[in-house]
Order: sequence, then C-alpha cells, then structure tokens
Amino acid sequence: MIDTQYTPTHEKLWHREFWMLTFANLFLSMSVCMLIPILPKYLMEVEDLSSWQVGIVMGVYSLGLFVFGPLCNWLIQRYRRNSVCLWAVLLMVASLALFTHGHQWLGEVSHDMIIYTFYRFVLGAFFGLSQMVLCSTLIIDISESFKRTEANLTVAWFGRMGLPLGALLAIALDVYLPGGDYMAFDVSAILSVVAFILIMSVKFPFKVPDENVSHFSLDRFFLSSAWLPFLNLILITTAVGVLLTMNVSLLFYGMLLLGLTLALLSEKHIDKLLDPKVETMTGLAFMALASLISMTMQEISIYITPMLIGYGLGLVGTRFLLYFIQLSLHCQRGTSQSSFFLAWECGIGLGLFVGYSLLSEYEEKSKFMLVLLVTAWIIYKYGTYTWCVKHKNR
Repeated sequence: MIDTQYTPTHEKLWHREFWMLTFANLFLSMSVCMLIPILPKYLMEVEDLSSWQVGIVMGVYSLGLFVFGPLCNWLIQRYRRNSVCLWAVLLMVASLALFTHGHQWLGEVSHDMIIYTFYRFVLGAFFGLSQMVLCSTLIIDISESFKRTEANLTVAWFGRMGLPLGALLAIALDVYLPGGDYMAFDVSAILSVVAFILIMSVKFPFKVPDENVSHFSLDRFFLSSAWLPFLNLILITTAVGVLLTMNVSLLFYGMLLLGLTLALLSEKHIDKLLDPKVETMTGLAFMALASLISMTMQEISIYITPMLIGYGLGLVGTRFLLYFIQLSLHCQRGTSQSSFFLAWECGIGLGLFVGYSLLSEYEEKSKFMLVLLVTAWIIYKYGTYTWCVKHKNR
C-alpha cells in the first residue's frame, strides 16, 4: 500500500523528519570525510603506494561525484526518490567495506592501486547520488516553502561540520585504539548504515512521476546560470583540499572545527555589520591570511591556519549557497543544491590530488593555496558578485 499525496505541514523547521534527515546528512558526510586523514596513511604505510599514487586515489573521487548527475532527475522520476537515496547509501556502505575487506573477497588483486582507485571512484559516485537526492529533493519535500532556504542552509552547515568531525573520529580511533586504522573504515561504513536507517524511518508521500522525462538532463544536477560561482567555489575548496594534505592531527582538525563553529556563531552578527560582497571578501581574506601564516610562521601555524581557514570557509560557504539559490528559478532549487554540493566536494577532491601528487613541500603547498585564494578573491570581487546580482531570480 503506497502513501497518499497528502503531505503533512510543519510550522516549525525542526520537526521529527527534518531532524532525522539532517543527521543522516551529517553522518554521511562524516563517513566520507573519515577517509581524508586515514586512507592516505593506510595506502602509504600498509599498501606501500607512492604519494602520486595516493593523490590519484584520493582525487578520482571528484570524478565519481558527477557520474549519476545527468541521470538523477530520471532516476527519481522512474523510481521513488527515497528508494534511490537508500540504494545509493547501501552501495556507499559496500564500497567503504571494500577498502578493508576487499582482500578477503578479491584476493591479492585487491591491493593493486587500480583497485583502490576504483573503490574511491565508486564511493564518490554513490555519495554524489545520495547527496543530490537527499539535499535537492528529500529535504525540500519535507520543508514548507517559506522554510526551504533556512532548511538548505541548516543542512549545508551539518554537512560542513562532517569534515572536521569525521576526521577527528578517524584519527582518534587510529591513535588510541590498536588496529584503529582498520577500525576507522568499519566505523565509516557504520555511520552510513545509521544514515540509511534514519532516511528509511522517514515516510515520504507518493508523487506521480512526470511523463516523458529525458534520461539525461541538467535538472537536479547542474545550474547553468551559476557557472561562474561554481568555478569560483571550486578554486576556494581546492585550497582547502590542499590544506588537508599538510597536517593530520587531532589538534589540526580540532582547530578547523573551532573556526567553523565561530563562523556559525558569528554569522548573524556578520550579516548585520557587512553587506554580502564584503562578507565573502572578508572570509576569503581570512583564508588567504591563513596560507600566508603557514608559510612564514610554521611554529604556530598549526593553531592559527586551520582556525582561520575554518572561519573563512564558514562565511564563504553560506554566502555562496545563497547565491546558488538566488540564481535558480522557482523549480530549480534542487538543482542549485546539487550544483553547490558538486563544486564544494569537487574542489576538496581536486585539492587532495594536487596536494599529494603534484606538490611535496609544505611551503609549496602554502604558496599554491595563497595563489588560489587570491585568484578566487579577485574573481569574486570583479566577476562573481556582479554576475550574481545581475542574474539573480529571487
């Protein structure tokens, strides 16, 4: 028996279904981000891969994110949208399990760099699909129209916090428990299972699918009117990805979490003091200052650099998400969410590739970050902001 098309209304944003989907998003993000500090260590120390090989394994994740994008709209029209998300999460769990248990199922071939590259690509593909359905469709469906922008911003913040929280959990397991590096992969898969249970516990009303839906389209995938902020955001998050290859410690990710938390707490006050253009330029300036400090004052950079990066990234992330929403038409809100997610994650994956495969020295990475952030600042000031104001539809 299927659900009817009746959708319960919620005057408040924080109702049961929203709580469950928001935490599902957090757990999915933590699950994927647990691999950022622990997988390179595992590949180098256990599998004896070189840094350039590790960079390819970590970076191919960015390519995987785009695989199901053109099919996303057709999939949720052909099959129930929550079912598509649940299957994507289950296949994420399977790909995560392969990292540590693949050798038991595939034999020695599982230790080949190509196999690890395949695992990582598949993880990116199904994480991308799960996020595009969860954030571009399911979250919107359970939120009232006048609460949807607030819902989008809230869910994005939970996903953002998944980066330091997931990394902290992985490093803590590795440091304090024997065999913790192996356990981190299993815990990562468990977090995705928890997300699966949370999503499965939410009931979604049946919707009659649209007719004559094309198998391939940009719907719920890429917002063409936001191509400039898309590229601008990739530059910013690429710098963050490079930063994540420079230090792997509890202190580093703890300071990154502190910076994001400070940005979250100060966001409302910043909005009152600064206009959107200055707010974003300030966030980018903090991030550029962090990369400069990492070059000139390496002794204290472990404290200051990640905190400033986290603070600036928090300010920039919220503002760019609003730009994506404003550039979308009424029926394109879901597409704006997917575009923002893809730019954010693609940049981090690209930064991991560059940081491991193309740059070796700490100072080289700091200089590269600075160049990226200054370039992003210039593009934003003289291009992106004007573009967003001129073409916004909301």
